[in-house]
Amino acid sequence: MPDPIALVPLPRSVIWSEGVWETSAPWDGLSVGLTEDLPRTEYALSISPQGASLTAGSEAALADGRNTFAQIVTGAGGAIPCVTISDYPQYAWRGMHLDVSRHFRTVSEVETLIDAMALHRLNVLHLHLTDDQGWRVEIKGYPKLTEVGGRRGQTLVGHMSGDAETWEFDGTPHGGFYTQEELRGLVEYARRRGIMIVPEIDLPGHMQAAVAAYPNLGNFPEQQVGVREVWGISDHVLGVSDEVFDFLRDVLTQVAAIFPAPYVHIGGDECPHVEWERSAEARTRMNEWGLTRVSEIQGRFTRFAADVLAGADKRIIAWDEVLESHLPDDTVIMNWRHANGLKTATARGFQTIIATHEHTYFDQYQADPKQEPLAIGGLTTVEDVYTATLTPPKLTDEQTSLLIGVQGQLWSEYTPTAAQVEYMAFPRMCALAERAWGSPAQSWEEFEERLRGHLPRLDAFGIRYRPLD
Repeated sequence: MPDPIALVPLPRSVIWSEGVWETSAPWDGLSVGLTEDLPRTEYALSISPQGASLTAGSEAALADGRNTFAQIVTGAGGAIPCVTISDYPQYAWRGMHLDVSRHFRTVSEVETLIDAMALHRLNVLHLHLTDDQGWRVEIKGYPKLTEVGGRRGQTLVGHMSGDAETWEFDGTPHGGFYTQEELRGLVEYARRRGIMIVPEIDLPGHMQAAVAAYPNLGNFPEQQVGVREVWGISDHVLGVSDEVFDFLRDVLTQVAAIFPAPYVHIGGDECPHVEWERSAEARTRMNEWGLTRVSEIQGRFTRFAADVLAGADKRIIAWDEVLESHLPDDTVIMNWRHANGLKTATARGFQTIIATHEHTYFDQYQADPKQEPLAIGGLTTVEDVYTATLTPPKLTDEQTSLLIGVQGQLWSEYTPTAAQVEYMAFPRMCALAERAWGSPAQSWEEFEERLRGHLPRLDAFGIRYRPLD
């Protein structure tokens, strides 16, 4: 029989049957249990006229089943269609990245995104907490990180293009940060919905906000810099003194204690070497460390961060630039630059997350830029997300087994409000969730029809989105 309810992502096996379950309190009537008869990633959901039953092989799979149940009962009124579902995901990591550094998002706004992720059976929120334009996490013993580094005086208006003399600014201070207690609350809020929060402390580049707060963390402490007010890549990176590494130990240790996830993302992307090349202290340190190239300094930071976090039973995740140096064997690579990077990372034996910018960067335009809100550039439609080939050809079975997930990216240079974040996320996030789950393949036309039937569900949850053309 035809699907009476459009589910996104589509479960692996959905069998609708005649009849309905008449109830005004479906959650009260849902029986839930764990069973060793199912694999740990699998859940089974059954709805009959007598009630609903959900069993799963693990707590994580139970969360997936609850989130599918939430889609079925939302907007169903008192008559819920009968169905039997057997389902499990393709990837363990089904993520969304949220940049709260360029533009801060309140706890309640992040919770709204978490709710939307859970509805689509996404299970990892990658929280980008620090960058040149703002430091957003409280670190005990370093109050200036949030007092100074968490606030910029103004923000660039429009695109960062043309001569700097032509740039315009809004003249409005922008700031905000999360206390450690607020982040612990957010972690628990996400956990109850089946979502793990993985924090990112971007290092050793993208650190201008920290250097603005504590100049001794930079390469030239006598040169006071401010929190960056424009986008792009800053040359102000961490220095190489013992004080810097003590600082990183404190930051990473505290962050690891806030977030129970087994991972901490350490960035590693877009780190210029300009200041290290000019620094006498950096040259001295290179001799001490036995390094021959300035570029090897970044590898020293990566290994230091990995060692600190290993002491807290955490693995590091990093953007794919870190492949240019020696890495601990248990590093997880987040591939963003080009799909061929997936081949490079997996050939070296690293677990890898697909985050390639061509298809997973939701700060790009969704249609004709002349008719869309300001975006960073590019074009990624919801159809692109659904139909794109995410992996390069000729990966071996062993390499394919090292691809542990798919993640969408919400960078926030051009999304200053929560409404704009949601507009850029949806409905592309729906298509991404379908890909990350590994739903049965359909044509774009079939998925689009199902997506149209799903959009009223977003309305019911108060999630804003770009209408389908």
